[in-house]
Amino acid sequence: MTAHPAPTADAPPAAHAPEPPADPVPGRAPRRLPVWVWAVPPVALLAAVFLYPLALVAAESVAAPGGGLTLAHHADVLGSESFRSALGTTVFVAVTSTAGCLVLGFLLALVVAFVPFPGSGATARFIDTYLSFPSFLITLALLFVYGTVGMANGMWTDLTGAESGPFRFLATPWGVILAEITYFTPFVMRPLLAAFGQLDTAQLEVASSLGARPLRVVREVILPEARPALVAGGALVLVLCLNEFAIVLFTGAKDVVTLPMLVYQAAILRSDYTTACVVATVNAALSVSLYLVYRAATARLSSDGGRRARA
Repeated sequence: MTAHPAPTADAPPAAHAPEPPADPVPGRAPRRLPVWVWAVPPVALLAAVFLYPLALVAAESVAAPGGGLTLAHHADVLGSESFRSALGTTVFVAVTSTAGCLVLGFLLALVVAFVPFPGSGATARFIDTYLSFPSFLITLALLFVYGTVGMANGMWTDLTGAESGPFRFLATPWGVILAEITYFTPFVMRPLLAAFGQLDTAQLEVASSLGARPLRVVREVILPEARPALVAGGALVLVLCLNEFAIVLFTGAKDVVTLPMLVYQAAILRSDYTTACVVATVNAALSVSLYLVYRAATARLSSDGGRRARA
């Protein structure tokens, strides 16, 4: 039997572990807020900041002068020659610019991803930085080169002694298309480079070892894998080109009237806010419709890609 020493007067009392607080209502789980309550603040903020101004624009486009609703404004604007001309110009510029961005972006992405050269990594990082540039900055740079008093016309007049140079295309639809291709091509390259980074290089090596030429490798191996990225980048660029305003304004193309320019002319130059709201509503409807088509196309391409991978 072992004897334990008796506690002295200087020894501190033994510490006792604190007891957990008793449940006031035994057997009842703590009350939790419903999940939908947490969605109320962000939805309310979104409605106040974004949806309410859009609702005001849509309401103004169908507001009758004496109160109530009417579609007479839409009928007048949609039936006017100026709107039809602006719609045709918008579609032509947007589709042509998107096609140019797809072709140029695909070729440049192939070079950056598969052609080894010094500085390829820096080039890819520059593309990410280029996406942050404002569109009017690129247009201003083109004006310095190809504008009426730009470098190209200045060199021409110095060499030939002519009073003016031949480069005047920036004030035409083709000048707007050139500026949009220059600015929006990196928006196609970025998803393509991401898709090329996930491509199994063994497929390229096998195709090359079997004697496939580079164009056939691109057509049968690289292009099918890059199709979802091409669709995503092309749809994004098409939406951006439909709504582009700064490039058209800074090129000084007075005869190139797109839907955003028509909104600007009606609201700012003529103070015709009803017409501006009608055109803005139609432009927004076109953009949303295109976005829905883009979502459906990317979902189908993703499912097709998953089926090919499982096969």
